Amino acid sequence: MGQHIADFWEIHSNVIVPLIKTLVAAAVILVIGMSLSRGARKLIRKANSKRLQSDGTAVPLLQAVVHYGIIIICVIMILNIFGVSTTSLIAVLGAAGVAVGLALKDTLGNIASGIVLLFLGSFRKGEYIEFGSFNGTVKEINLFTTILETPDGIYISAPNSSIWGSPLKNYSRNGKRRMELSVGIAYSDSVDAAFQVMHNIIAAEARFLKDPAPQVILQALQDSSVKITLRAWAANQDYWNIYWEITKTIKTKIEAAGLHIPVPQRDVHLVQEG
Repeated sequence: MGQHIADFWEIHSNVIVPLIKTLVAAAVILVIGMSLSRGARKLIRKANSKRLQSDGTAVPLLQAVVHYGIIIICVIMILNIFGVSTTSLIAVLGAAGVAVGLALKDTLGNIASGIVLLFLGSFRKGEYIEFGSFNGTVKEINLFTTILETPDGIYISAPNSSIWGSPLKNYSRNGKRRMELSVGIAYSDSVDAAFQVMHNIIAAEARFLKDPAPQVILQALQDSSVKITLRAWAANQDYWNIYWEITKTIKTKIEAAGLHIPVPQRDVHLVQEG
């Protein structure tokens, strides 16, 4: 038995030894590739938590891209070790990629827009945004679409390219917003009295931010009224509750001070001919 093995080795050693070396090299490449993939995915998680601070959806997407990119490179290297001509293979894959890219231009545009949006961090999950004629709270960001929910519970699925190609308002990013609450008083009423009412309302509302300081201004002289405006800043989570409450308070306090909120009027003159 031993003699047969020795004879087999003597005859085929010139084939077996290079094959073993090739298999070992392929295994080493594969192990290194998997190690690099794991290391790259860990780095992406750390970068996201410390520096990028992007939406959580970005992490698995980037990890998948890096993982499969390393695997493809490793496969090409292994094929090259086994003597397979990878030059023609890469050329064929490149041509196929161009053809697929032309056929799926809009889809690839959404993918590119999704990646850019994820990296730039113009908005994140949970923030309230507006673009074009759409607005809502961001529920999910993926490579193709961004999912929103409107204040009245409507589901919106927007292609990423439509968001990237439009001016975008992010109402949540700065953490605070300025509100403008206006009321019209009669021309016969005292502007100083209206100002005092507004200042009293500001003093009584603890949720208004002190910096920037609230303002009361005479904003416009309109056709039927003098427009008095209260401008004040509030934290995002308090904005709408304050807005609705103060709107009611302004009407009540203005009327209690003996001031009048005039209804728009128009004088119509009839001219009889003949």
